[in-house]
Amino acid sequence: MTKKNRGVIAAGHPQTASAGQIMLELGGNAFDAAVAAAFASCVVESTLTSLGGSGFFLAHTQNHQDFLFDFFSQTPLQKKDRDLIDFYPVDVNFGGEVQEFHIGLGSVAVPGMIAGLFAIQKKLGTLPIDLVVEPAINYARYGFEVTNFNEFCFRLLEPILLASPEGNRVYAPEGTLLKAQQSCYLTDFANSLAILAQQGSQAFYRGEMAQHLIENISQGSYLTFSDLENYQVVLRKPLKINYRNYEILTNPPPSSGGSLIAFALKLLEKIEFDSLDFLSVKHLKTLIKTMELTNEARQSSYDTYLYEEDIAEGFLSAENLANYVHKWGSTTHISVLDERGNAASITTTNGEGSSYIVPQLGIMLNNMLGEADINPLGFHNWACNQRISSMMSPTIILEAGQPKFVLGSGGANRIRTALLQVISNLVDFNFSIEQAISAPRIHWENAVLSLEPFAAREEIIAQLNPGDFSQINTWEQANMFFGGVHGVAKTATGEMTGAGDFRREGAVKSFP
Repeated sequence: MTKKNRGVIAAGHPQTASAGQIMLELGGNAFDAAVAAAFASCVVESTLTSLGGSGFFLAHTQNHQDFLFDFFSQTPLQKKDRDLIDFYPVDVNFGGEVQEFHIGLGSVAVPGMIAGLFAIQKKLGTLPIDLVVEPAINYARYGFEVTNFNEFCFRLLEPILLASPEGNRVYAPEGTLLKAQQSCYLTDFANSLAILAQQGSQAFYRGEMAQHLIENISQGSYLTFSDLENYQVVLRKPLKINYRNYEILTNPPPSSGGSLIAFALKLLEKIEFDSLDFLSVKHLKTLIKTMELTNEARQSSYDTYLYEEDIAEGFLSAENLANYVHKWGSTTHISVLDERGNAASITTTNGEGSSYIVPQLGIMLNNMLGEADINPLGFHNWACNQRISSMMSPTIILEAGQPKFVLGSGGANRIRTALLQVISNLVDFNFSIEQAISAPRIHWENAVLSLEPFAAREEIIAQLNPGDFSQINTWEQANMFFGGVHGVAKTATGEMTGAGDFRREGAVKSFP
């Protein structure tokens, strides 16, 4: 019998974390746990991620190997007449700020989630795939209890979730949106999971599932059968930087998030903090300036060169950083550590969803072609057959070559600022993983400053230069707008601990 594996997992839902915990109890490693949790998240966090979506998986193995699995969405092989494309805007109100997204079949990019999870399990997992998928099948078939955060997301995305008969059957089976403590069932999705467990990922990309999908979306979508057939998971070398006394591994280009976080950390490294500086005027001004300069650098020396070879090296070079140093004045995540020294960090997304759930398959397709932040050239102006860039940045922090922290976040274009602040909290202020994640956050973008509540907030704002901002938004409470960082850590005594972000009702499970 396989020896059970001690470990810890942090995720966006208790049952997501439980799926991973089960794998550890069965003797699986951190990668088995992460893949099982990712499948489960597509059920119990279906407003945040889906098998019709995509993501990134960062792995550090017990043999000190590092891998980044890029299974993010790909642009279609060809374009079609815009008049034939189903593509339209929808507003999502986070309670303090309204953000516009675009949905419809014309927003669907090639999904990578299924190919990615199967590729990870094949290379790094130790348990059979049907066992790894089993918790997700059970949650979908026999139902799961809706949490308060599930209910919040259902209300937030109601126009998207209830745009189809399939969505109404899942999210409003009695005519109104499901509420906390009610049960949610994804029967069609359970059947699709069972088919995939038996037939493998090619059932979705080349088999009957693929044919059925394309037949149902051919009117209004860019996707063709060839798009599915040609999709490939890309195994990349993680982006690696040093920050103070730590080594940070994160997502490399062509995704943007990891490089922008690395750039911001290199700027932040020029500043020395002590424990009394946290959320002081000095700290707040430093974070704001860091975010401002990172945005400026992105526009002038990153986005235009995104697909060039060695873009990260040039962007993070001392010469490029020097140009800015003198100017100082919906998505979910799973983190896993095990006792064998394996670390897994996986961030996945469905965007807000395209509003289209494939009949009989029960799979909501993504709206990656409708996300403004990852389409900087404008909608419908993407290059054909190209990996879409992303802010998603699964991250592992090593100390003396061993995994110390594993973290990542959801939150669209707030991902990089959320992770920047949590990493700084861990390294600069020596916070525990729980303190680092629960601490108040800010976000600066396009001269708009947003702040969560914290003591003396109004007094500190009064000491800022009002001419630096076009708008200051003071939120009355912490909110998922500021990301959802789920992380795990190994303490100096060897204890494995973790924290799920309370902004998204995150959860932690461990197998001691």
